[in-house]
Amino acid sequence: MTAPEIHVDVAPELALFVPHARRHGSTALAVDGVSTLGHVVESLGVPLTEVGALVVDGCRVPVGHVPADGESVSVRPVTRPQRVPGAPLRFLLDVHLGTLARRLRLLGVDTAYESTDIGDPALAARSAAEQRVLLSRDRGLLRRRELWAGAFVYSTRPDDQLDDVLDRFRPELRPWTRCTACNGLLREATKEEVADQLAQGTHRAYDVFAQCGSCGRAYWKGAHHDQLEAIVERAVTKHGDHG
Repeated sequence: MTAPEIHVDVAPELALFVPHARRHGSTALAVDGVSTLGHVVESLGVPLTEVGALVVDGCRVPVGHVPADGESVSVRPVTRPQRVPGAPLRFLLDVHLGTLARRLRLLGVDTAYESTDIGDPALAARSAAEQRVLLSRDRGLLRRRELWAGAFVYSTRPDDQLDDVLDRFRPELRPWTRCTACNGLLREATKEEVADQLAQGTHRAYDVFAQCGSCGRAYWKGAHHDQLEAIVERAVTKHGDHG
């Protein structure tokens, strides 16, 4: 007896997740009549965090739909900007995305980050407990059922990673309001309040300071400020009209 078969068309935006043979047009796929369409799509390599809609014979269906013999399935990408209902938009990044975490914090985006590898179960649990969108390049991590929400980071380059996250989620940008070290909120501070953190030359050369309300770290417009200013200016120019 011939196994039931469906025809699957994966959107070009999701092609990198599937084998080369399935990247162009509709291809046949055997199904067992029991597994859900969500499971079938994940078995192809596509994390459900990246799927905006599953369409069967022209009608949108939930991930729990069990595909039947002869159905035509279209796997579509998330619609941008992607809305994340149920909580304020905030992120959690895994250990491999430290530069992206610091840049998001620089722009004032609420971004938690694990600087050590605490393991996939703990990351997924934190995403759920704090209702944060987990950003990762680990497809297996994004498949964990306990995740509250997640998104795949498509590039390995920090500039492109930042552009992609800002384009996809359109968070409100509030540059220079968060600590890049711990994500705490910054406040204005006097030189006297942060004097114990300043080298003698810094103490003489600068008069305007900020301090993190959580970890106490001091900030001023030092040697790397122009580089940071360029990152902020580029992001605000390109994405700052959204929020």
